[in-house]
Amino acid sequence: MTEGLSVLIPVYNWEVGALVNSLRAQRHDWPGPVEILLLDDGSHPKFREANRLLGAHAGVHYQELPRNVGRAAIRNQLAAAAQHEWLLLLDNDSSLPDSRFLARYAAARAQAPVLIGGTSYRAAPPADPALRLRWHYGRAREARAASGRQAQPYQQLTINNALIQADVFRQYPLDEQLTGYGHEDTQFGEALAAAGVPVRHLDNPVLHEGLEPAAVFLHKSEQAVRNLAQVHQQKGLGTDSRLLQTALRLQRLHLARAARAALAAAAPALRRQLLTAAPSLRLFDLLKLHWLLRELA
Repeated sequence: MTEGLSVLIPVYNWEVGALVNSLRAQRHDWPGPVEILLLDDGSHPKFREANRLLGAHAGVHYQELPRNVGRAAIRNQLAAAAQHEWLLLLDNDSSLPDSRFLARYAAARAQAPVLIGGTSYRAAPPADPALRLRWHYGRAREARAASGRQAQPYQQLTINNALIQADVFRQYPLDEQLTGYGHEDTQFGEALAAAGVPVRHLDNPVLHEGLEPAAVFLHKSEQAVRNLAQVHQQKGLGTDSRLLQTALRLQRLHLARAARAALAAAAPALRRQLLTAAPSLRLFDLLKLHWLLRELA
């Protein structure tokens, strides 16, 4: 294995040319060879046709899977194909913040075998009201400075925008039993914590460009809650989640059944509010609690 960098980008219904070109422009800032691996996870033909052209660039490798395998499995496959010592995991709907993104990672790589750069969002709200929920959530819950994330390094770990030594990632692969969306990084963080693998958070965020409409984001969030319940029930993980802590507290106080009934009655109104141009994250938390109490019943 060479002293280099493998950038791993799962591709699903997104044109990644701008991201790939930005990475290629910075590849000389990494002190070693750089490869970019693109693996399509069953995208619509129009996206595959556009992204196939990227495979003609030197150092860019593009392949397609015959069917969608999901967020965890595709990352494990990309890591297995990588040739270099360091893996940079990026979501396909990311954009780089500036021309020094790879340079900052290169300078910090001696600090820890796992480096988490973070995520940012545009300052102005999207013009489309349907995108406001995802934007509000990202700005309030995901766009955190490194100092805040480092206070809970394993609980604040996200797979998007993570620089990881290849041997570490292969030793603790993502759980492919988690289907759909969410919490594969929760289990990965728990495994690293249990093994005492150091994690360092950096202020080196990517910009999240792919804001989903509220209805889509709600569907994905419900999948994520289902996965949270699964990792807790099967492996006892996820107890650092405030949402899970709230649900378990209600169970201990014998209030879960009443809360479940009340939230089930309120759920349609909560959903309607979240689909408006001024969604409330507090109401979103209540809807997620409804989903979780239902899963834990």
